[in-house]
Amino acid sequence: MKEIQRTSYLEWLSGWKDKGIIKVITGIRRCGKSTLMRQFRQKLLDQGVQQEQIISLNFEDMTYSHLLDARALHEYLINLLQAEKQNYIFLDEVQLVSEFEKAVNSLYLKPNVDIYLTGSNAHMLSGELATLLSGRYVKINMLPLSFKEYTQDFPYIYTKEYNDYISSTSFPFKYQLSSPDEVRQYVRDIYDTVMMRDVVTRYNISDINILNSVTLFLMDNIGNLTNPKRIADTLTSNGLKISSHTIDNYLEALTNCYLFYPAQRMSVKGMEILRTSRKYYLADVGLRNALLSSRNADQGRVLENVIYLELLRRYHFKPIYVGQVGNQEIDFVCHNGQNYEYYQVALSVMEPATLQRELAPLKALKDHYPKFLITLDPQPPIDHDGIRQLYAVDWLLSK
Repeated sequence: MKEIQRTSYLEWLSGWKDKGIIKVITGIRRCGKSTLMRQFRQKLLDQGVQQEQIISLNFEDMTYSHLLDARALHEYLINLLQAEKQNYIFLDEVQLVSEFEKAVNSLYLKPNVDIYLTGSNAHMLSGELATLLSGRYVKINMLPLSFKEYTQDFPYIYTKEYNDYISSTSFPFKYQLSSPDEVRQYVRDIYDTVMMRDVVTRYNISDINILNSVTLFLMDNIGNLTNPKRIADTLTSNGLKISSHTIDNYLEALTNCYLFYPAQRMSVKGMEILRTSRKYYLADVGLRNALLSSRNADQGRVLENVIYLELLRRYHFKPIYVGQVGNQEIDFVCHNGQNYEYYQVALSVMEPATLQRELAPLKALKDHYPKFLITLDPQPPIDHDGIRQLYAVDWLLSK
């Protein structure tokens, strides 16, 4: 069975190993969190850690249904600890345990315990974790496969692999499926699970039809600025009356379950956040294909979605903004704590007029921060007076 090595995440976990802090891995269901934990456990064994030092529980497994209470879980784990050795505890989908934080916080006090948690829904948000785990944790957000991970076994990369990446799915289990129909069904099943278990149940949403309509609207409008009022007006015009306030709650729920990631607008001139509209990007564009299969995909916006997710990975999930320069827009503004970087994304700029239109917002900037134009034109890097034009496939495969 093919298994993709999640190298960058493994390096992150290795960097925090034995540091006296809880490691929390979050992300959309089926993005590979359990596999990552298994790969890291194997890495520990390869480094000489003994099997009895590793305790691993997955709370979606009915075998551990008797441990879905904090006190029962704590007692079970305490009895398994090796007194004179370091212990590594892995708790998968820990949010299913009632008051899990009590057991985790107590175990954290032990000097010879190193704790790793995964979770999929809003229980694992920073705001709640800061309260539940008293600031004793570090968190990494996990996405489905990057393009580089997706193609790690290919000796050469051509446009075919990129097209397969955006038309199929980046969920890792894709490699165990034998046909496009199986992939579509699998992706739809992920969508149904996320919606029912992480959105509807968690937020007590009664009108699933309207929630689904909001979700499909966002999928159809990735890369477009939108706001609750616009969505409410669109749905109302289609006979589904709903308030902007309810839409706002739905948007929060859909981002809290990691189905969508928002990008706020920023005025580049004053680096001020503009709160009127946002863009929303999908955790996997394969979801869009599976659920909007009858609609023509705007490949430029799909590319924008792919680049946005890659920027999230490279900037370790720091906010990625949509830049506003006068009445012009820069697709992405990133900040690494010291410097800014600007990214413009276009399907093709082979036409001179298109090239000038895409360069214009970047040229309007008067600072000296790095500026990039990323396209699917298979060309070597080109310099436009300090603006670097890069081939998207090469950029996605670079460090």
